Amino acid sequence: MRAKEALAGWLEIEPSATIPCVVVSAVALVVSLGGWGRGALPFDVALVAAVLCGGPIVVGAVRGLVTEHDVTADVLVSLALVASLYAHEWFAAGEVALIMQVGSMLEDHTAERARRGIEALVRLTPQRARVRRGGGFVEVDAGQVQAGDEVRVLAGETVPVDGVVTEGTTAVDQSVMTGESMPVDKAPGDEVASGVVNQLGTFTMRALRPCVDSSLARMVRLAEEADASKAPVVGLADRWAAALVGVALVCALLAWGASGQFVRAVTVLVVFCPCAFVLATPTAVSAGIANATRRGALVRSGAALERLAQVDHVATDKTGTLTLGRPRVVATEPLAPGFSADGVLALAARLEERSEHPLGRAVAASWQARVRRAGAFGEGDEGPSAAPSDGAPSGEPTDFEVLPGRGVAARVGGREVIVGTPSLLEARSVDPAVSGPFVREWSSRGAATMLVAVGGTCVGALALSDELRPEAAASVAGLASLGVGVTLLTGDSEAAASDIASRAHITDVRAGLLPEEKLAGIRALGRHVCMVGDGVNDALALKSAFVGVAMGGIGSDVAVEAADVVLVRDDLSRVPYLIWLSRAVMRKVRQNIVFGLGINLVAVALSVTGVLTPVTAALFHNCGSVFVVLNAAALLRRRAD
Repeated sequence: MRAKEALAGWLEIEPSATIPCVVVSAVALVVSLGGWGRGALPFDVALVAAVLCGGPIVVGAVRGLVTEHDVTADVLVSLALVASLYAHEWFAAGEVALIMQVGSMLEDHTAERARRGIEALVRLTPQRARVRRGGGFVEVDAGQVQAGDEVRVLAGETVPVDGVVTEGTTAVDQSVMTGESMPVDKAPGDEVASGVVNQLGTFTMRALRPCVDSSLARMVRLAEEADASKAPVVGLADRWAAALVGVALVCALLAWGASGQFVRAVTVLVVFCPCAFVLATPTAVSAGIANATRRGALVRSGAALERLAQVDHVATDKTGTLTLGRPRVVATEPLAPGFSADGVLALAARLEERSEHPLGRAVAASWQARVRRAGAFGEGDEGPSAAPSDGAPSGEPTDFEVLPGRGVAARVGGREVIVGTPSLLEARSVDPAVSGPFVREWSSRGAATMLVAVGGTCVGALALSDELRPEAAASVAGLASLGVGVTLLTGDSEAAASDIASRAHITDVRAGLLPEEKLAGIRALGRHVCMVGDGVNDALALKSAFVGVAMGGIGSDVAVEAADVVLVRDDLSRVPYLIWLSRAVMRKVRQNIVFGLGINLVAVALSVTGVLTPVTAALFHNCGSVFVVLNAAALLRRRAD
């Protein structure tokens, strides 16, 4: 339907002025039907509605025929309008034009909003970079960085280009590009990708390629290509327009030829106007979107809801989607006499509360959460320093050291305490062999591990991992009950992905994927694939999938803007509900069409026999439109069985 755009050109006003035009037209029809003011004007006031609402329809139909050689529903409506005006059936012309314009407004109301995912990706790209020039580092436009340039990145900054670390150690948040839930330590010789965030100290890197060829720039280009490849959903009335025009013309000519009355041909054309077709989809879709909104899912468009009904496979990200997106201590094991699990965790947290490393902060937070649950502390006395420590030394840590990429060390009660990697313990002459079984078991499940040593002895070990969403397994089962397959696509490691997938009962797992590899994975799964994700690294997959669903609470702005549906409360159980709801919406659409066709067939028979006039035909066949609206309204109250 081109009525809305044509109206703007017809009256030289903004499309937002359509509503006042519709209101004026509705008032004019009421006045005409009541006979008020008849004789006060040199024309029937219904002509106002025919011109305001019908004019843009005729313009749109002519434009489509001439410029695009395209037969749409506007052509059939235009024939009815012109014939009605020729026969001086002013009310019939105005009434049909008004109904069609209302349908166009509903389509526009549920039409896809302009998504800003690509622009958000562009905004994410760093604009400045510190590059060595002469004897020092100077700020330049990131676009000026070339392969081989030395680039310095400060704590908290986003890496501007792909490169290799040449000086310094740090931990970077790679979730932007890979979706990994755990920060990754980087040392000289390690590669870093553009778009990742430097979380600790300053480091220097050598650029591997220019900014325009960086990983993030490739994501932007691929997102643009994926967006352009999505074809718009065509309205039902427009799909069948050519056939309807042909049938309507044949019936009208037969009625005219058999009766010799042109008014009967006009009546047939009026009842053939696809009002029910035009209203069938937007009314049901609007009700479905309202239903979804009440249950915490924002559907951006009617086209997205239509596509959801066709989904036969769901691809989901791991971190922040199947999981809560934050590391926590999932296992603690004492490895020396006199130490308990709580004592090991409390001692590690006592040191890590001073650390800036994300895993260190997770250790401290996990202990605080544990003691709050146990009610161990009174108000205002929460923290690892106050925790019972079993055989661990007591007192405040002194001589605190941060060893980037390896751990922390301090003296507590006169004894050296180390929390970190096995290599750190070995470097401090501590044998970590006793922790071997624990480290191997949890590493195979994708967890990060830390060891705790006191006075030269390894006394405990910790495992940190992401937490599965409570509703994840039930959501996967719900999708299976709808006949929808589920695949896990993640940039995280094979071990971490397999562990989460097994707990969520997902059998198809594809791990270690970069954003462009996720896109390829989406395409390999078929045409009707729904992607569920939350991070910047998911934006490309969300945009390229048949339907993209973003976690709105934890998700990044980029992912939210790239998606067709946003889960406001990050409730994964809304995904099977949305698919069920979208299928219910399309069933309503089919019901609306069947009933509307039945009404029209009866109206055609009555028109051919002369029972209906153009005015009564317009009122009669719009009974189908009333049914469509009432039937669609039932969706507002529907819940999944």
